[in-house]
Amino acid sequence: MSESVTRTLASTPGLLASLDPLLREWLPRQRWFAGKGRPVTGFSLVAATELLPADGKLGLHHLLLRAHQPPALGSQPHPGDCYQLLIGVREALPPRLAPALIGHVEQGPLAGRTVYEALYDPRPAEVLLEALRTRAHIGGLFFEREPDQEIRPGLVPRVVTAEQSNSSLVYGDTFILKLLRRVLPGVNPDLELPLALAREGCPRVPAPTAWIRAEQGGEPYVLGVLQPFLQGASDGWELALRELAKGEDFAAEARALGRATAEVHTALARALPTVTLGQAQLTLMTDAMLERLDAAAQAVPALRPYVPGLRSAYEALAELAAEGRTWTAQRVHGDLHLGQCLRSPGGPWRLIDFEGEPARPLAERRMPQPPLRDVAGMLRSFDYAAHSADPPVPGWAETCRAAYCSGYAEVSGADPRTDPVLLRACETDKAVYEVVYEARHRPDWLPVPLSAVRRLAADDGPAPSFPLVSPSSRRPHP
Repeated sequence: MSESVTRTLASTPGLLASLDPLLREWLPRQRWFAGKGRPVTGFSLVAATELLPADGKLGLHHLLLRAHQPPALGSQPHPGDCYQLLIGVREALPPRLAPALIGHVEQGPLAGRTVYEALYDPRPAEVLLEALRTRAHIGGLFFEREPDQEIRPGLVPRVVTAEQSNSSLVYGDTFILKLLRRVLPGVNPDLELPLALAREGCPRVPAPTAWIRAEQGGEPYVLGVLQPFLQGASDGWELALRELAKGEDFAAEARALGRATAEVHTALARALPTVTLGQAQLTLMTDAMLERLDAAAQAVPALRPYVPGLRSAYEALAELAAEGRTWTAQRVHGDLHLGQCLRSPGGPWRLIDFEGEPARPLAERRMPQPPLRDVAGMLRSFDYAAHSADPPVPGWAETCRAAYCSGYAEVSGADPRTDPVLLRACETDKAVYEVVYEARHRPDWLPVPLSAVRRLAADDGPAPSFPLVSPSSRRPHP
């Protein structure tokens, strides 16, 4: 991709050089930084825009910055991930902003000033909302909104501290602005799919109110999406753990969640093209699954004893395709689990975060997939929740899995369990991904996907028992 730097005051010579030593220390510590475990060797500026002049008491710079790192072991050289940064500039930070500190600049155009993560500061956060409200075009940034949507001025912002791969701001309990941190060129499904669903009249997904985009090298970048904030809503992970802690049944919620998933799938199939997967397409899909399995087994030795059984899940699918069986593929959520579902007290389930698995290429995330990929993700999520229960609730995950599939069938007319070969292959692929993630990032969680791997490799019924996850790390699965 050819990169051009937006010529604004923010791109004056020396800006990047002055920030470089501070960002090398600060960026790898952020939860949303994707290149953990490898040093940052340098940066290149993709675009820079000054949203508030730095010569005043408060400056605000919007940066698209490419971080250069040595390739991961066994990986091909990579140009570096591009990150979206909002850098605040002050002479000194007030105590309330101390956690947002990036550092004190010693040289260049910001010498003597303090720079910090601007999302924690109400004034820069207000600048973003006002730009969306007025449909501003600032430098290389385009702030756009749906013509029939209004944004009331003066909404008080606050940062959401629980995010991981992105960052979010809530405005007056009315809107939530999700800012993508690792940004990629192309059409982002986190905006594309909710817009398509809103225009299809699907109420299960909050409709985008406004969004931020940039154009670089002829390619679009989606930088942020503003949607209605569901006040008082809890995500499915929180609700499931709450019911588990009380020893309560979650089957009714799981069934309703299955219905909600099927409604979203049905609406997506109406709104966007579907395709038929025959032998050629299934061969490509199973070959990719086998490649991921082989790579995972190389990375995680604990997976190796189960490889022959796991391969059989993919080979059984390939055999059905060779016999002439076909499947329908469509756009799907792509990373569905309990943490991606919200429900207000007494309200319906809503699905959020259509970005897909962030580690996968954007083009891959936008490809039509069998809807059972989403179903498999949710089934794995019930397993993850069950592993967090102390004391264990026997049969909880199995009950939820059955109820979810039943609810899905009530809307779609097809119970996922009637397609066991495809469902097993999709669930196996997800569990293999989880094994690699947990081995790298959360070793205490590794028994969770390994338990599923044992079951899926044998394909002989419910998962065996497993160690509990320590209470300090009970977060949703990857």
